[in-house]
Amino acid sequence: MRNYLLNMWYMLDPLYYKLTRLQYVPDSRMNNTIFRVRPTTYKGASVVLQDGTTINKNDILLKIHLHNIRIIRDTQRDESELQRAIRLYHTIRRDLQSLSRYVEGHHKYPEIKGILGITLLHKGIDRLGFEAFPIRNTYYRLFKQGTFLPINFIAGSGHRNQPFYLFMSKERLLQQYND
Repeated sequence: MRNYLLNMWYMLDPLYYKLTRLQYVPDSRMNNTIFRVRPTTYKGASVVLQDGTTINKNDILLKIHLHNIRIIRDTQRDESELQRAIRLYHTIRRDLQSLSRYVEGHHKYPEIKGILGITLLHKGIDRLGFEAFPIRNTYYRLFKQGTFLPINFIAGSGHRNQPFYLFMSKERLLQQYND
């Protein structure tokens, strides 16, 4: 059943990509990273990051989406959850360098305040430079939980965590990940 859903998701992913106006972030070899992004106007509560950057409603952020189907396919041969987590950590760390270059070359570079993601997996993200904040809007939080259910089922993950916002200021991204 899971393989059937995985194949269906793989076939539907290009439609999802097109409908969400996402863009791939290329790496230095002109391959695509695991990040797909789009500029977005933030609509959540104000947050203050550790470097002093304040993210307010209507600020422009680059919203990052992990290419989940690719991650599942790349890690399905790993024997343990720990091996998958380690592989994912190193892939994200490497691809954040490409994201840093992408942000610098983006036509909205001056307006972008940082990057934003939403995840259930927030342990260890501080080592990558992200900061986690709870989603305060109950309806949006429940909606995001619902959207993560199919991903968790297909990935064979038992995560039942609440979704969190992940933020990183543009300055921290450039400082930590520029070559």
